[in-house]
Amino acid sequence: PPPAVPAYSGGGHGGPGWGVPLTTDGTPPPKKSGKGGLIAAALVAALLAGGIGGGVGYQLARNNGTANGSTTVSAGDTPRDLKREPGSIAGLAAKALPSVVTIKAQAGDGEGGTGTGFVYDQQGHILTNNHVVASAANGGKLSATFSNGKEYEAEVVGRAQGYDVAVLKLKNPPAGLAPLALADSDKVAVGDTTIAIGAPFGLSNTVTTGIVSAKHRPVASGDGSGGKNSYMSALQTDASINPGNSGGPLLDGRGAVIGINSAIQSAGNGGFGGGQAGSIGLGFAIPINQAKNVADQLIKTGKPVYPVLLVSVDLQAKVDGAKISDGGASANDLVDPNGPAGKAGLRPGDVITEFGGKPIDSGPTLISEIWTYKPGDTVKLTYVRGGKPTTVDITLASRVGDK
Repeated sequence: PPPAVPAYSGGGHGGPGWGVPLTTDGTPPPKKSGKGGLIAAALVAALLAGGIGGGVGYQLARNNGTANGSTTVSAGDTPRDLKREPGSIAGLAAKALPSVVTIKAQAGDGEGGTGTGFVYDQQGHILTNNHVVASAANGGKLSATFSNGKEYEAEVVGRAQGYDVAVLKLKNPPAGLAPLALADSDKVAVGDTTIAIGAPFGLSNTVTTGIVSAKHRPVASGDGSGGKNSYMSALQTDASINPGNSGGPLLDGRGAVIGINSAIQSAGNGGFGGGQAGSIGLGFAIPINQAKNVADQLIKTGKPVYPVLLVSVDLQAKVDGAKISDGGASANDLVDPNGPAGKAGLRPGDVITEFGGKPIDSGPTLISEIWTYKPGDTVKLTYVRGGKPTTVDITLASRVGDK
C-alpha cells in the first residue's frame, strides 16, 4: 500500500548568465535522485486499481466468475486516417528533415563534438554555428550526416566568431539537394509557431515545437571574457533546444527558416547526456536575415565583415546604457577621431542610450544591435554627456575578419 504521506524531493538550482552555448560542456554537480515521482505514480496507480477493481469484480460475478479471452479497441488504420496534412507539424517536419544534417567535428587531438546544420543552397553549402565547427576548423575533420544516414565529408568555407555563424561545403555533395526556404525574420511576431530541428545530446533528427517568446533579445554567448563572445539580437523561443541543437534551423509555421538555434539560458542542473545543462524553455536563435548576410559574405570572400563605430565600449560599466571607455588608453585609441563616432562628436565617457530607435542598456546590447546592420548604413544614435542627451546620425564603418 502507498504511504499515508508521499515523500517528495525538492530543491532549487541557480544558473549562469545569459547565452550558454549549446555545445559547451558544463560540469555542474549531479542532481540528487529521489523517489518522489515514483511514489506519487504508485499512489495514483493504487487509486485507479481500487476504482477499477469494483467494476471488474461485478462483471466477474455477473458472468459466474468466468472470464475467457480479451477485448481490445483499435484506432482506424486506413490510409485516409493516417494521412498527415502538409501544413501540420508532422508534414512540415517530414519535408524539412532531409535538409537538416548532424555535424561531427573532430579536432586534431581527437576531441570533438556534435552539432547541427542545414542545406543552404544547391551547391552543397551548409549553414551552422561557428562554435559547432571551431574545434575542427584548423586541421580537424568535419562530416555531415543526413536524415537517411548517409555521411559526407565537409570543409570550412568561412566562419565568423563574432556573429557565431559558419558555412561548410560538402566535398562530394549528393545530387538533388533541397535547400530550406528562408523566411523574413523581421516580420516574425511574438506568439508565432516555431519548430526546432537538431541533434540534442547527439539524438539526431529531433523535432520540438514552441512559439516565438520575444524578439530583439540581446544575447552574448561565449567564454564570458568579453573578448571572445558572440553577440546577437536574438529571437527567443520556448521550443525545447539543448546542447547539440546548435546550428540547426528554427522554422516558422510554414516550415521556412526564421533563425539558427545558437544559445540557451541554463539552470545549470545537468541532466541527460554527460552532465550538460538542458532546456528550461529559454532558447535563442540568430535571426536568419542577419545570418544570411553573413553567410553570403563568407561564401563570397571567406571572411566576415562587421559594421563598427570604432570606439572602445566598457562592457563592465554599471550604467544605464553603453559607456564609451574613458581610461586605459589615449582618447584617440578609445574613440577613433576619423571613425563614425568620432566624426559625429562622441568622446570617451559618453553613454549611448539609443541606437536605431531601440533602447540600449549595456555594452553587449549595443554590439548586438550594431551587428544587425551592414557597413555603410546610416543610423540614428543618442548619447548622454553631462546629463544632456544628444542625437546624431552615424554612418557605420567596416572591419574585415575577427580580432
